[in-house]
Amino acid sequence: MNYLVAVLPNRIVAEAAYLALEKENIQSNILGKGYKTADEFGLIDPKEKAKKQALLMLTWLVPFGFFAGFTFSLITGLDTFAWAGEIGNHVVGGLLGAISGALGAIFVGGGISLVVGSGDALPYRNRLDAGKYLIIVQGPESLSRQATRILRQFEPENIQGYADTTSD
Repeated sequence: MNYLVAVLPNRIVAEAAYLALEKENIQSNILGKGYKTADEFGLIDPKEKAKKQALLMLTWLVPFGFFAGFTFSLITGLDTFAWAGEIGNHVVGGLLGAISGALGAIFVGGGISLVVGSGDALPYRNRLDAGKYLIIVQGPESLSRQATRILRQFEPENIQGYADTTSD
C-alpha cells in the first residue's frame, strides 16, 4: 500500500483537488480545519511515541541499573565512598547504576527525539496547525501516480509519496 500526501494552501483548493480526484474514482481524505484531524486519521505524534518508549525503558532499566550497580560494588569490594560505610557504598553504587539506567532509557528509548523531533508526521502536523490542508491518497503505486498527475494541477506546496513497509 502506498500513500500520497499533498499539502494545499487553503480549503477551497483542497476541496477542488478532492473533487477532481473523486471524478477519477480515486478515494482520498482531507485533513485540516473542518475535516479529519491528524489524530483521527492516525498520523502519529512522534513526541508521544518517544515519550511512551522512554517511559517503558525506564521501568526496566532503572531497577536493572540499581541491581547491576549494587552487585558490581558488592563483587569488587571497592571502598569508593568512605563516608558511606560498607553497606552505604553498595547502595550508592546501586543508585549510580540506576542513574545510568535512566540515562540509557532517555537516550535509547526516544528521549532525544522528544527534544529534536523526528519523522515526517511532525512537519505535516505543523502545516495543519498553520491552517494548511492535506490530501491523502492510499492505494497501489499506479493509483498514486494517477493521483499525482491530478494533484499537480492544483500546485501543492509539497507532494510526497510513501510506501507502507509494515504490511506484507
